[in-house]
Amino acid sequence: MKTSRLLLAAILATAVGAPIAGFAEDKNMSQPTSTGERLAFLHGLLGGQTSSQSELASIERANAWINSPPLTADGLRGKVVLVNIWTLTCINWLRQYPYVRAWAEKYKDHGLVVIGVHSPEFAFEKDLDNVRQAVKERMISYPVAVDSDFGIWRGFDNNYWPALYFIDAQGRLRHSVFGEGQYEQSEMVIQRLLMEAGNAGVGDELASVDAPGIEAAADWGSLKSPENYLGYGRSENFGSAGGAVLDQQHTFTVPPKLGLNYWGLSGDWTIRKDAVALNKPNGRIAYRFHARDLHLVMGPAMRGQSVRFRVLIDGQAPGAAHGGDVDDQGNGVVSEQRLYQLIRQTKPIADRLFEIEFLDPGVEGFSFTFG
Repeated sequence: MKTSRLLLAAILATAVGAPIAGFAEDKNMSQPTSTGERLAFLHGLLGGQTSSQSELASIERANAWINSPPLTADGLRGKVVLVNIWTLTCINWLRQYPYVRAWAEKYKDHGLVVIGVHSPEFAFEKDLDNVRQAVKERMISYPVAVDSDFGIWRGFDNNYWPALYFIDAQGRLRHSVFGEGQYEQSEMVIQRLLMEAGNAGVGDELASVDAPGIEAAADWGSLKSPENYLGYGRSENFGSAGGAVLDQQHTFTVPPKLGLNYWGLSGDWTIRKDAVALNKPNGRIAYRFHARDLHLVMGPAMRGQSVRFRVLIDGQAPGAAHGGDVDDQGNGVVSEQRLYQLIRQTKPIADRLFEIEFLDPGVEGFSFTFG
């Protein structure tokens, strides 16, 4: 801890007016693997931006605000600002959020303003009602800027979900973190910037973080399955017999055996660029994975519709390995567009065959994530 704080002080002292580099030198912090970060769009790597006051000014491009009237860079002068770029179905953000929530609560009376910036990945995440529902379900109380047109995303030259940007009381970008991890250092940056701004009583004790259910940290040591998309635009390892048939209704079959991280469809589906859509009842998705947790981003094709489903693991009901959105017999209902936790198993973790059968048509599947 002492070494980390000395390093932090040295970097902050010399990097006023420039983004602070990461804390790779701190050997005491265990970091997630690269699977903990989600590449946003394939439009180049981080641009090495120089700090100015223009990044924070980009919040004025928000399409809408939740929990707050519109905020401005000028109005935030004198405050330390933490900008958290997220999207509602991102498992990496869901696991980061408990820390952001704890910091917002602990330091709100010491001059910290947390701003969530919702920049959508999937088209349905541009729906303001879906964003409002996510804010309500996660009990987010700090201001949320709705960034459906990516004006703020571009203002920060961002490339990742989730991302943290640390702005000092003079409006300058001082530090950034991409993906999960670096929580201890991030909180120390907040503490130091608050002290720089003259806020007394901040102290150096770290916030107590409660991360239940889907917010719990991934089991990185057992995780051997990366995120995968179902739409043909970004999908990998499709294993149904005959391969993918794109943009037209087709009856698929799952092969007798799938390799690790391969998946397939059974039944009448349409594979679109962004998702797979079930046309008739009893369609099935199979996926061989190696992880503690399995999640599926999915939703009904029409608002107000519900689709029943049943989950199996190695051909059996999940029992104690069921996720938060299914019962021990594997039964669940898709009623909204979001990320569903379908499997949470205990050790030992091994290669397992996951299957989900939809008893009704009209579901769309977007991506699998693991933890």
